[in-house]
Amino acid sequence: MALVEPIPGEPAAVADLGDEQALVVADYHAGIEVSLRREGLEVQSQAERRRERLLDLVRETRADRVVFLGDLGHAIGTPEGAEYDELEALFDALDVPVTLVVGNHDGGLADEFGIDATPPEGARFGDIGFAHGHTWPAPEVLEAETICVGHEHPTVRLEDEVGGARVERAWLRGPLDAAPFETHHSEAIDVTGDLAVFPAFNDLSGGTWVNVEGQEFLAPFLPGACPDAELYLLDGTRLGRYRDV
Repeated sequence: MALVEPIPGEPAAVADLGDEQALVVADYHAGIEVSLRREGLEVQSQAERRRERLLDLVRETRADRVVFLGDLGHAIGTPEGAEYDELEALFDALDVPVTLVVGNHDGGLADEFGIDATPPEGARFGDIGFAHGHTWPAPEVLEAETICVGHEHPTVRLEDEVGGARVERAWLRGPLDAAPFETHHSEAIDVTGDLAVFPAFNDLSGGTWVNVEGQEFLAPFLPGACPDAELYLLDGTRLGRYRDV
């Protein structure tokens, strides 16, 4: 089994941390509906559906831990209101430890709920490095065998023969190029691993259409740090290099 194995049909993966098996999800964005309503969209809360979906995956994978790969919350700042209630219900329901890889939407969240959290530049667990992706990962994270990031919400626009189109969440995965990181950190870094960019767990959060001209990546190190990244749909279908899709 690979160190990080996507779960077929799901925006989630199982990670081998050595002494534990973790369920890893990115961009949960609890409470996102509040923000969407402020923008004029009539969206009912999907908090319970999100929570049950996650709990089902914990049971199905027999995970020892859940790693939230950043943006567990949606509001930038200490959670309150519907977001607080959603997170409180989630933590009450989970019966395994939680690690939060801090993202740009997670200010104050870890302290508020007393959960383990990494620095913003990420952390390494055995041969796997975790970072949210909104900032440059630390060198020790980059020297892992597999580096997992979120933040990007990668999606792909697919067209059929008659001109119809649909947008689907996708994985980006490929070998890392050390050069951008060495330039940023001003030091040599032993980068030999692969990068896995997770799709967003929250299906209301939108994303980067990585195969559409004019769309810009969100992570400061993409696409330069992984120019040969390949696209995979949630069902495991390999689409090839994102540049060629």
